[in-house]
Amino acid sequence: MILVPGRLWQQSPVRRVLGIGLPAGVFFAAFVLVESGSWPGAAVVFLVLSPLHGIRSARRMGRAWPGAADLDPAARAAVVRATRRGEAVGDPALAPAVVEYADGLHRIAEEDRLRRPLILLVTVLALALAGYDTVTAPSGVLITSWLAVALLLADLAWWPGRRARLLARAARAREMADSARNADRPESGS
Repeated sequence: MILVPGRLWQQSPVRRVLGIGLPAGVFFAAFVLVESGSWPGAAVVFLVLSPLHGIRSARRMGRAWPGAADLDPAARAAVVRATRRGEAVGDPALAPAVVEYADGLHRIAEEDRLRRPLILLVTVLALALAGYDTVTAPSGVLITSWLAVALLLADLAWWPGRRARLLARAARAREMADSARNADRPESGS
């Protein structure tokens, strides 16, 4: 959900599945094609991975922000844009949605944080495998091994800072949304 661009939130659930699943399918099918040179293998990876990854990601998005289904596409996009930028949402009626979306981003980030040791282990194993492939493997396998290492290292080095900045902006937007909600409530007890 953290990586899903705001424009995908404007789409229907089916289009979200396609918008997330198709790029992932193409990416991993290209890996298979480079490594093995097998068009049928790449086609199988594309046909299996695209819908599985798309459906899983869209369902995760829906669980993290269930209120998104109650908003029209333009409102969803406004909430996502304001939250990701750390800005106040233009329409005060959308403030509760900003709070819910920001909370969803933080929950997903916490779940992902618990998986970081696994990513580190996979990176170490991929590095060892790439070293072995450098000595023994054909060029296609060698390219994909080192590309996998580069992607995993980028995930370990670049992504935590990017995620922290996104979460800080989401927290700022949440605070502004809370302030807007509290300003709209009539004071009682006078």
